[in-house]
Amino acid sequence: MKTLAQNIQEKLKASGLTQKELAERANISQVMVHKLISGKAKESSKLVAIAGVLGCTAEELMYGLEKHIPTSNAEWAGPMETWDSNTPLNDDEVEIPFYMEVELAAGHGIAEASEYHGPKLRFAKSTLRKSSVDPTNAACVRVSGNSMEPVLPNGSTVGVDTSQTDVTDGKMYAINHDGMLRVKTLYKLPGGGLRLRSYNIDEWPDERFDGNEIKQITVIGKVFWYSVLL
Repeated sequence: MKTLAQNIQEKLKASGLTQKELAERANISQVMVHKLISGKAKESSKLVAIAGVLGCTAEELMYGLEKHIPTSNAEWAGPMETWDSNTPLNDDEVEIPFYMEVELAAGHGIAEASEYHGPKLRFAKSTLRKSSVDPTNAACVRVSGNSMEPVLPNGSTVGVDTSQTDVTDGKMYAINHDGMLRVKTLYKLPGGGLRLRSYNIDEWPDERFDGNEIKQITVIGKVFWYSVLL
């Protein structure tokens, strides 16, 4: 492993700076720069400043470590565009009803309210096609309660495909449970029963319903999308 002195010498040579210029830019004495380069000084409180001037890190100077440049896993798609109910739809957009007064109970449950046909959410037709969702069978509603946290905090919005009522184990569904609208992950049980599971299983243990009790539960549709504002 190269010494601090060797690393500073190499970085200084690559920068094209003189010892005097390095000292001035790092706000240290030229004597200290000479001591570091000659190996007479093994450390300095100004190492971070020196590294900044030489375009590297203090770790690179001390240990010869190369600067790690992380690989991005995201790309900038541009700023969000604002729109309102008067903004025309583009060719790839469709509006889905957002029933703000119909809340899916993710806790104790809230009695089903009358549907409200006011606000709508916009989706790209191509996005819905990828999820095999027909816009005419889709609706968006709000979740209330804490039983589906941390995935669905209170106030989250979910998109429901009302054509998907056949239960696939482990998927989220909107259900009408004896007059209450709820969202849970569902699992089939022998004899035609269902197990309702919450993500917040510590506070909301599994609920099991056998073939007779299942009559009080109607599967409204499968959750194909959800949105959370932090």
